[in-house]
Amino acid sequence: MKLNNAQNYLLLLTALAAAIVSSACAPLVMGGAMVGSALVAIDRRTTGTQLEDEGIEFKAGARIREQFGDRVHVNVNSYNRLVLITGEASSEADRSALTAVAKGIENVNNVLNETAVMGASSLSSRSNDLLIATKIKGKLIDTQDLVTNSMHVVVERGSVFLMGRVTEREAGRAVDIIRSVGGVLKVVRVFEIISEEELARIAPKPTPAK
Repeated sequence: MKLNNAQNYLLLLTALAAAIVSSACAPLVMGGAMVGSALVAIDRRTTGTQLEDEGIEFKAGARIREQFGDRVHVNVNSYNRLVLITGEASSEADRSALTAVAKGIENVNNVLNETAVMGASSLSSRSNDLLIATKIKGKLIDTQDLVTNSMHVVVERGSVFLMGRVTEREAGRAVDIIRSVGGVLKVVRVFEIISEEELARIAPKPTPAK
């Protein structure tokens, strides 16, 4: 059966998503959609905060769908109660209102609205984000001096947003790596910077050998 371009892109999108989910390594958000899951044992948030973040994402997504319908095409990600909104809104008024909706969700500390006033991104653009995120994932996994599961990576129209609790050293290293990935237009740090002392305190301790 001969497939048209749109069908080919859809197949590519599905195949990449399935491959990434099956590997369950570094948590990534591609085209705004979360793929894989953070490993609780090395997540630098408390278990309670992780649950709160999941609740924030669910509630914000539901309210946005209810209030805006198809006037917006956005994705909501929360890390340590910081909400990142990416995607597209049909007007500046809707874009501003998205921030207000997110701020009204229980437990939200701050909101970063990175949506653009434009039509919804195309399937080819989302497929390109998947490809970029796959490259980023491979680069981060190959890096020995970073704990990749301590970061969330959001890719939206070629822009990469980095969330997580990291040291300045880790943040700089991650940015340098990601900037070298083909197709990346810009890298935006949404990190919460912690000290090396704080990292040593919260890092999992190795299990003594028996």
